[in-house]
Amino acid sequence: MIPFNKPYLTGKEAHYMYSAVFTGKLSGNGQYTQMCQNFFEQKYKFKKCLLTTSCTDALEMCALLLRIEPGDEIIIPSYTFVSTALAFIRQGAKVIFADSNTGNPNLDANQIESLITDRTKAIVPVHYAGIACDMDKIMEIAKKYNLFVVEDAAHSIDSYYISSKYGEKRALGSIGHLAAFSFHETKNIISGEGGMLAINDEQFVHRAEIIWEKGTNRAEFFRGEVNKYGWVDIGSSFLPSEVIAAFLWAQIEHLDEIQNRRKELWEQYYKGLIPLAEKGHFSLPKHSDNVTKNAHMFYLICNSLEERSNLLTYLKQCGILAVFHYLSLHISPYYYDKHDGRNLPNCDRYSDCIVRLPMFFELKFDEITRIVSSIQNFYLQI
Repeated sequence: MIPFNKPYLTGKEAHYMYSAVFTGKLSGNGQYTQMCQNFFEQKYKFKKCLLTTSCTDALEMCALLLRIEPGDEIIIPSYTFVSTALAFIRQGAKVIFADSNTGNPNLDANQIESLITDRTKAIVPVHYAGIACDMDKIMEIAKKYNLFVVEDAAHSIDSYYISSKYGEKRALGSIGHLAAFSFHETKNIISGEGGMLAINDEQFVHRAEIIWEKGTNRAEFFRGEVNKYGWVDIGSSFLPSEVIAAFLWAQIEHLDEIQNRRKELWEQYYKGLIPLAEKGHFSLPKHSDNVTKNAHMFYLICNSLEERSNLLTYLKQCGILAVFHYLSLHISPYYYDKHDGRNLPNCDRYSDCIVRLPMFFELKFDEITRIVSSIQNFYLQI
């Protein structure tokens, strides 16, 4: 069976984890934490990075930093993972769902203005599959209405957006006021479970560190900036242990190698499947020329739910584990009766029709050939 995902180990993870244990500093914000954070700040030009135990935690920190309260409204795509909504709902906000684009599952920026009310506090674009949303338009709208932008960049490490307005190339997660990343085992670089908050607006930097450290100014104390520390704000225990950060550091050291390999695999999928897509058997993702891909995933879009179900069954019979993805949040059991009733047809189409194909560092080219051939055979039979 070709698995859907297989976590890649560089070979240094256990060594660095042992090193962290040997130092006797196992709690968070030690040497490896700071090495990881400094790397991301320098490479991607984030003003401040804080590792977290998950992307969900990073999003929850965003909600606290924005002082989200009951009655506030947050605009997000419905086609996303539950964490995008949950972080803000826990603070009492109401999520307002936007539909996806016709060509890819990203939030349709053309819908945003019609969803803004005097209670709107933030826009949360999700860069699905590491492909950028229309950040020029989103940031322009946010500025016009004095809103915050939180980039859900869970899929998006090492992916870029080239501003059509300013002509500059910027890393995803460096454009909005805040951003959240994931290092879950299915992502490009991993720590098993783990995430990161990226802060791009100076006003949030100081408070973020306090929220990260359970509402205390403990980090300032250990840097010698204050002579004692105490409880000064709300917060939680968001920082990961040094063991998790040490694992992540081993991945960071091989980031370019990992990315180059994944992009090669993505290109082989695309070249193999584009002839079938051109015949109308399914669609492949569409995006503008001013975005880059980080090869987080490769997916295709079937023409119906029945076709997708049959294709997944056929691939499994061929020894290939492909999967579908999210159920749109506006039709989820928890939020169904809270949604305003608007139809979101593109979100529903992606829920019914997306197929995610195996994608991991150790996937072999001949395995992709086998997967592509199996897909071709399926469509020859229908």
